[in-house]
Amino acid sequence: MLNIFGLMVRLLNSYRATSGYVMPLLSTATRAAAAGLALLAITVSSPALAEALSVPNVAQGCAGCHGQEGKGVGSIPAIAGYDRDAFVTHWAEFQANERPATIMNRIARGYSDTEVAALADYFSSLR
Repeated sequence: MLNIFGLMVRLLNSYRATSGYVMPLLSTATRAAAAGLALLAITVSSPALAEALSVPNVAQGCAGCHGQEGKGVGSIPAIAGYDRDAFVTHWAEFQANERPATIMNRIARGYSDTEVAALADYFSSLR
């Protein structure tokens, strides 16, 4: 596994050894790079975090009814693994109030075509 934190500690220790004080000597670009490396290290070291970050924000709204992974809850249908084209078609039917539903026809109207495409891509990729 890549040890970014060890590299950062050695870098900072070398600055500290020569100057006695680290942060004022580091340029804004260096501090930004260090922050980016720290974020990368957290992402690389935490597969669960990396997976959570890959979920489109727009898909979080679906979890309340369809479950966290889109597998459906109770009488609510699963949308994980749903065919992409069928997802887009059914969503358009909900928006046009042509597909029977208790609430989806109202929810669907609040999403743009770009958001629907992102949802279709995401849920069709789940297995």
